[in-house]
Amino acid sequence: MITICEVGPRDGLQNERDVLPPETRAELVNRLATTGLRRIEVVSFVRDDAVVQMAGAEDVVGQIERRDGVEYAGLVLNETGFERFQASGLDRVNVTLGATESFNQRNANASLDEAKQRASRIATARPAKTTVTISVAFGCPFEGRVDPAVVSGLAVHFRRLGVDEIVLADTIGVATPLQVRDLIERTKADGFHGHNTRNTGFANAYAALEAGATTLDASVGGLGGCPFAPRATGNIATEDLVYMLEGDGVETGVDLDELISISEWLEGLLGRQLEGQVYRAGSFPPTRSAVST
Repeated sequence: MITICEVGPRDGLQNERDVLPPETRAELVNRLATTGLRRIEVVSFVRDDAVVQMAGAEDVVGQIERRDGVEYAGLVLNETGFERFQASGLDRVNVTLGATESFNQRNANASLDEAKQRASRIATARPAKTTVTISVAFGCPFEGRVDPAVVSGLAVHFRRLGVDEIVLADTIGVATPLQVRDLIERTKADGFHGHNTRNTGFANAYAALEAGATTLDASVGGLGGCPFAPRATGNIATEDLVYMLEGDGVETGVDLDELISISEWLEGLLGRQLEGQVYRAGSFPPTRSAVST
């Protein structure tokens, strides 16, 4: 069974204009946990003034209703965030770094080497399951195309440290399926985090799956982006990904209708149409309630 990591409460909301209070963000997590998703990225432990949409991470965690079978993750960029993660009691830490100098400077105020060393110290502490996500693995908004050898070198380094999972992120949505397949195979990465910025996100996710990835990141309703990367629009929508995978016989364990209802709730909450398409079109064959209306 493929693992879908739901990143809506973190990567989804961090690029929204509206700042949702911790209780609403916790409610989103709690709703998502009822759908059969096995992993949810709950918060990002960053400075409140740096990403105001992620302020009050501890308050969010404190209002989560933990469910058996659901793994709750938190993202960190440095040791300060890691200390907050440790105190939170979440199940998995996702430490992220960029594959280029410029992106690390913008996203984490560090050079590539500094970001690598920070991530290495966190990864070797191993207080919980550890994911290392390599951002802008396919293209950087400041430096253009990224040398696959650089990404491969980072993956080898963290694999030698014994991290549980390595994820490659197409942070600005510039990759194509062949590029994703080649880099997943080359690095033996466990997961893929894609954006649908140029309408290649779902094809890329499928290519990652075919190349051996077992974890795919997605965001309910297609929410998201990176506030430090110009024109980095939404993630691939979780319900769209589930529809595609289940239609091809790939088991996800996720209730599509429940996901659709959450996107409908979010649409009302945010006051705008979301980027996802399946929540608007509905599942197929349609449910009885959809047919009757």
